[in-house]
Amino acid sequence: MRQLDVKEIIPVVRKLCIDANYYIGADVINRIKEFYQKEESPTAREVLAILLDNYQLAAAEKMPICQDTGVAVVFVELGQDVHLTGGDFQEAINEGVRQGYQDGYLRKSMVDDPIIARKNTRDNTPAIIYTDIVPGDKILITVAPKGGGSENMSEVKMMKAADGITGVIDFVVDRVRRSGGNPCPPIVVGVGLGGNFEQSALLAKKSLLRSLDSPNPDPEWAKIEVEILNKINDLGIGPQGLGGRTTALGVHILHKPCHIASMPVAVNIQCHAARHKSAQI
Repeated sequence: MRQLDVKEIIPVVRKLCIDANYYIGADVINRIKEFYQKEESPTAREVLAILLDNYQLAAAEKMPICQDTGVAVVFVELGQDVHLTGGDFQEAINEGVRQGYQDGYLRKSMVDDPIIARKNTRDNTPAIIYTDIVPGDKILITVAPKGGGSENMSEVKMMKAADGITGVIDFVVDRVRRSGGNPCPPIVVGVGLGGNFEQSALLAKKSLLRSLDSPNPDPEWAKIEVEILNKINDLGIGPQGLGGRTTALGVHILHKPCHIASMPVAVNIQCHAARHKSAQI
């Protein structure tokens, strides 16, 4: 059994919060360059070029990629052979978020009550934390800041099994169509299938962590992802909603078994700033 003081988690989360907001992944940059070469609209090409310049400036100047530095969504894979000591695990994560958003000059966006008071917590806590217990004696922490514009365009639908894959594809494409330019395209579309109401939404969000350079490991699902991506890019929404064929950079699907009477489908949209960074302790 490995002993780990929770205080060791704090600086790791702090750095992940800052790095995720300053440094866009190479997979996003590569995919935007790829679509830039294929894009036919001069306006769309100009927008894509501006996004690439923005990523470069953010990294060079150590500034946020976007003014909406997001809710701190934290995914933890906690090894079952780790014994946490010295305090509260979730509070250590929140302290890391607190320090990261303060020291990194990142906008604090969390309010303490969703309706009545809506007072800003002033440190972007509490984080939204998902923990999976896995084999081993390591902890893998992923911080995925999630902006409000793209999150607001997400949706869960309880479909019928008879709707089939055609119904799923139509729902996903229509969700993007109805979103228009609101989620700051080019977007990444996460799709969660199966499970139940809440698990489908979590699957959709988790799917966004997959690199854009990595196709779905299942060839059949990989084909479906490409089909949905092509249909989305045929909508003509384009970068920032200004027209063109680069509305989405990728479609990622995760699925789980579900009840015989249900077919939950969730769409979680991510903006072009597909931010997430990971570290292992």
